[in-house]
Amino acid sequence: MALACEPRLLIADEPITALDITVQAEILALLDGLVTQRGMALLFISHGLAVVADVADRVAVLKDGSTVESGRTRDIVREPRHAYTRALVNSAWALESELDRLAP
Repeated sequence: MALACEPRLLIADEPITALDITVQAEILALLDGLVTQRGMALLFISHGLAVVADVADRVAVLKDGSTVESGRTRDIVREPRHAYTRALVNSAWALESELDRLAP
C-alpha cells in the first residue's frame, strides 16, 4: 500500500527483523529493485550495521535519539569518529570474524 501512491521516499523501519537470512536477502533485493525502477529514495532504519553497510550509501548513527555521526557509509565503517560508532563497528567486525572462524 505504501508504494501505491508512488512516493519519492520510502521509509523502511526494520523491514527484515525476525526474518530468516534467505527471506532477508529477498526483501533487500526487492527494495533495491524498487528504488532503482521508481527512482525513489529509501530511508532504511535498522539495528543491523552489517546490513546497513551493504545497502546504504549514507548512514546516520543515533544514540539516545540524537545523531552522533553521519556521512558516507564507507567512511563511517572504515574510520568511525565517535566512540559509540566505534563500539558498534568493532562489535560488527568481531561478530563477522567469529562467524568466519566457525564456518566449515
